[in-house]
This record gives sequence, C-alpha cells and structure tokens, in this order.
Amino acid sequence: MDPRHHRWQGTEVRSHFLAGEWFSVHCFQDATTREPLRWYVNFERPHQRHSFGIDTMDLALDLVVTPDFSGHHWKDEEEYAQLRRLGVVDDYTAGRIDRARGRAIGMLDDRAGPFAVGWPTWAPDPAWPLPTLPSGADEATPSAVPYWA
Repeated sequence: MDPRHHRWQGTEVRSHFLAGEWFSVHCFQDATTREPLRWYVNFERPHQRHSFGIDTMDLALDLVVTPDFSGHHWKDEEEYAQLRRLGVVDDYTAGRIDRARGRAIGMLDDRAGPFAVGWPTWAPDPAWPLPTLPSGADEATPSAVPYWA
C-alpha cells in the first residue's frame, strides 16, 4: 500500500507518551480551529524510542474523554477481556493496566499531566518542513527488549 494515496484529513492529533507508563494520551482536534474534539487514552505497553519513531503494543483497552473533560467512557472492554482469556494479557500485564487505569483517571480528575491546560494548543511552526522517515524505517527491526520480557 502506498501511503501517499491516504492522507489524514479534517482532524489533527496531539499525542503524549509518558516514559515508562502503560498508557498514552491523544487529543483529537479540528484541523482548522484546533478545538479539541475528544481525548483518547490508549492503554499499551510502555513505548520504546527508536531512530525512526516510537514502538509500543496496543492492549485494546481505551478511555474516551469529552473535549471539556466532563465525561468519559471505557472502550473495547470486551476485546481486552478476550485478550485476558487468551492469555495475551497475563496477570502481570493486567495488574500494570489496572494501576495505569487508576493513574489515568487520577490525572484526568486532577487535570494533571497530559490533561493539564495548554499542551493541546501547541502546533508546529508552519514554516517547518514535513518530517520524513529515515531510510530503512519501513523494514522490521528487532526491539531492544522483547514485549514479553
């Protein structure tokens, strides 16, 4: 598939990856006004940085938050439960996710961390060139630490 034929349109997303954390936070915004449309907490294994970007493993569970933080709902709980039944999410990982759920809700309630005022309004300077992936970024590379470690 040629990625040049597919272009994200109408929205922008600002993503916040916290070092060592079992979730990331994403703010989807209107591309023209930059008004938040929704917040999205993605529960995943802690990210690993590489020269070509960020690598992680999605664990299916998500938290969708209203633009003004007044409400939220869990998404994909059945898929997460299926991963638990299949053993893809073991007891250790489930414990980490349970703690991460509490931390994410705590940050949301306290308007702390990624939910603090200000960061979603940031935008790159329009004069900056579009980033490009380095040569070989589309090739599989082994992770520094296996997911199951």
